[in-house]
Amino acid sequence: AARLARVPVLLDGYAATAAASALYAVDRHALDHCKVAHLSAEPAHRALCDRIGQKPLLDLGMRLGEASGAALAIQLVRAATECHRGMATFAEAAVSGRRA
Repeated sequence: AARLARVPVLLDGYAATAAASALYAVDRHALDHCKVAHLSAEPAHRALCDRIGQKPLLDLGMRLGEASGAALAIQLVRAATECHRGMATFAEAAVSGRRA
């Protein structure tokens, strides 16, 4: 439902990534709206991320649970969104494309 509604999803930790990998096995585009929030300290998590073609946004060696990785990663996503929204286009910034 989230993919069809174009709602972004952060996968938080090994269990969420493992569950999402089942969708990926059925449809390689099933996770197009997802990002892995962080690389957990679980040994198999890196291999699982590789299998679904995802690079975690954060790698802090966390093993805390309780969506702590997503809580940190969402701030990174919000900051990136604000940078993108606040950036002027070449036309707005009067960039000619010519080298000096």
